[in-house]
Amino acid sequence: MNRATCSHLTTPGIAWRALALLCLTLTSVATHAQTKAEKGIYTCIDDRGRRLTADRPIPECSGKEQQILNQDGSIRAIVPPTLTTEERALWEARERAAQEARAAQLDAVRRDRNLINRYPTEAKHQAAREAALDTVRVAIKATEARLRELEAARKPLNDEAEFYLGKPLPARLRTAMDANEASVEAQRSAASTQEAELDRINKLYDAELERLRKLWAGAPAGSLGPLPGANGKPPPAKPR
Repeated sequence: MNRATCSHLTTPGIAWRALALLCLTLTSVATHAQTKAEKGIYTCIDDRGRRLTADRPIPECSGKEQQILNQDGSIRAIVPPTLTTEERALWEARERAAQEARAAQLDAVRRDRNLINRYPTEAKHQAAREAALDTVRVAIKATEARLRELEAARKPLNDEAEFYLGKPLPARLRTAMDANEASVEAQRSAASTQEAELDRINKLYDAELERLRKLWAGAPAGSLGPLPGANGKPPPAKPR
């Protein structure tokens, strides 16, 4: 008997009023049961080992996992424990670390796939190394040529300075000699930087080649850890 049926029980009389009251009671019980079924049944085991059951979250199990059951006893969902502020902070930190690890793994897979697609053979990798080194080698040759020019320009200045032994140099000559020395120092600094760049490039390509050989041999992409130098820093030098 549902609410619609109860609405037709309007005939006066004690018997009919009793029947209407019974109908409304049954309807209320059915509605409550339906609402309970929709909400689900919460169950858990408290700190004393007792299994508790309720139609709403159980306060005694706030720090424990609670199951939400369907009417047939099957598990509909699981409610995790309510965390303290410290526990939530720790959980969030672990989640962030896990997400970063997953992102790093995906990035490693992407890098390895790009690497092996770019260099399918060792010959192509060596050609790329030489191209990168040639750019620096050109700069080194230009620096060496400039140093030779400065050395040649210094000779007449030194010859002229010999006429002033024991005397102050003319301002013009002193300025020219100082400018020559500054230019030489700048070129030597550039040469040092260029030599370091050659070393950095070789180390990066060495690390790539070591990784590529493993990938060419069948190692799965992303299984070799981070690529040394992938963060822009050269890999550590190998002990001699």
